Amino acid sequence: MAVTTAPVRAAGRTLTAGHVMLLAWVVASLEGFDLSVYGVVVPSLLRNPSLGIDKVQAGTIGSFVGIGMLVGAALAGAVTHRTGPRRLVMAGTVCFSGGMLISAVAPGAGVFGLGRLVVGLGLGVVLPTLNSYVADLSRPEHRSRNICLMMSGYAGGALLAPVLGTLLLPQVSFRWLFVLGVVPVFAVAPFLMRIPESPFHLLRTGRAEESQAVTTAFGLPAATVTVENPGKWLGLGSLLTRRLAVTTVLFWAMSFCGLLLVFGISAWLPTIMQAAGYSLGSALMQTAAMWLGVGFGVILGGRVADAVGPRRVVIVAFLSGTVGLALMSLDPGQWLLYPLLFISGFGFIGSQILGNALVATTYPDAVRGNGLAWALSIGRFGAIVGPTMGALVLTSGLPVQWAFYSFAVPGVIGAAAVAAVPRRRKAL
Repeated sequence: MAVTTAPVRAAGRTLTAGHVMLLAWVVASLEGFDLSVYGVVVPSLLRNPSLGIDKVQAGTIGSFVGIGMLVGAALAGAVTHRTGPRRLVMAGTVCFSGGMLISAVAPGAGVFGLGRLVVGLGLGVVLPTLNSYVADLSRPEHRSRNICLMMSGYAGGALLAPVLGTLLLPQVSFRWLFVLGVVPVFAVAPFLMRIPESPFHLLRTGRAEESQAVTTAFGLPAATVTVENPGKWLGLGSLLTRRLAVTTVLFWAMSFCGLLLVFGISAWLPTIMQAAGYSLGSALMQTAAMWLGVGFGVILGGRVADAVGPRRVVIVAFLSGTVGLALMSLDPGQWLLYPLLFISGFGFIGSQILGNALVATTYPDAVRGNGLAWALSIGRFGAIVGPTMGALVLTSGLPVQWAFYSFAVPGVIGAAAVAAVPRRRKAL
């Protein structure tokens, strides 16, 4: 995206490409923090008698985010062709921040679960929309790199949650972690109101001059819209054509596996590591190592994906995560555990981020937003299954190694789904 420093002047907004990329990175970091913080506070929630939450309830509440994201992503897929990504990014950011505030002040498990549901709704709207938006404002040869660079903010925010948890918990109430996730929104909101609209949406809605202004300022090829009525059947009509149906279904399978891993591991890794005999502080630092692997992995992976194609990188990511978890189940020493967590973070969470880049670079420009939103919406069923599956394994009486195995299997399935995606044809 950052191919020019020329300002964008459209509808009263003046921002450079670098500013827009930075804002996207900040919003992604807030998303990452909001997702990761729940796994960090689960041990504190289980020890808090006023909330009355046990492991099964904690798994259920963890799934509420996935339910909200399912609805939010479906909503984004259905309306993005009408509203454009700019409005959806702003509305979703306000929504997930409101959910964090509800979670911070919740008096009991019911209101706390409602807060997580609202967080999920906002994240469901923002995640696919932001990925599509960055792709729309990137040159074709730099889309994977820019998406992954933006999503490194997601990893950075997620990394910050366990670091703050290590510093503050259990001496400080877990509620303060949710408050800290809300405060930055007040600083970024005024700038979000000034970001330009997607040139494809501008062209589709008859604002050709504004579209040309944005593409010129960002050094992009002229926007074209070749798919008619992308909103048919709530945005699904253009994704289930003869040319795209198989690709779409395989992307849904990839997203299901990827989000099962993201949400399952995010919600339960600190608890799994405590069950394996580590202290809370050690478990949180291990979680931080995982998110560090995500950040470094997606930045490097995005550049490699632009060079060799994102498909190969996503397959390698899924499989490396599987191997990492399998080796962690063998109770390795500390000298090997942290590198394995680093690799697994890139493998299982990085695979979902890189998978978004694969979706964004495979679909035609006019349906990219719908395709990303619906892939992430269907994938939310995985986000619902992941935390619940972790709870069932941890309460089943099985050895803790089975928690690692249960998350390794979807990694293999996700890699197979990506390998089966038809090669992109220029006709698309």
